[in-house]
Amino acid sequence: MTSTAAFRWVLLMVSALVLSTAVPATGQADAEPEEFSAFAIDMGRGSTGATAQLVINITRWTSQTERDRLLNLLREKGQRALIDAFGDTKRVGSIRTLHSVGYDLQLAYQEPAAEGRRRVLIATDRPIGFTEAVNRPPTMDYPFTVIELLVDKEGKGQGTLHIASRLVPAGKTIIVENWDIQPVQLRNVESRKRGR
Repeated sequence: MTSTAAFRWVLLMVSALVLSTAVPATGQADAEPEEFSAFAIDMGRGSTGATAQLVINITRWTSQTERDRLLNLLREKGQRALIDAFGDTKRVGSIRTLHSVGYDLQLAYQEPAAEGRRRVLIATDRPIGFTEAVNRPPTMDYPFTVIELLVDKEGKGQGTLHIASRLVPAGKTIIVENWDIQPVQLRNVESRKRGR
């Protein structure tokens, strides 16, 4: 491993997000569809501080059984198997900017967090363009997009968006390694139950 690669590895581990599988995500299938809006700020490598308004629609929540099946598949067979399984999984929603069509989301669950808040975790395979697929740069090892939101009882909060990430099983948790120095910051997150 070169010193640059080692340095990047340290940065990735420092910015790692841990997906816990020890806390049950109760009542997922019965939870109402929900829409989140957020102001995204990209402060990563080579960024000019670009911003965008995002809309995240959750049309259904991943059941605990489905979530456990997908995460066990990742543990036993790796990232490629999870991506293949996403292709056979009914989508849970979409993410888009105000001026785009959007991209499907494949996993969405929520769990209680400290101080009466909710932690919402969302994942999908990320779009990979023709040039990236042909040239196969190191980013090809980071095939997922992961979103973490932390919202209070009023549905307000903040979060992060890991555009290119890798999922690594570690015991009862899944470590999310971000390709960039830091994830996109999601500010002014607001939740709205769909149909209200």
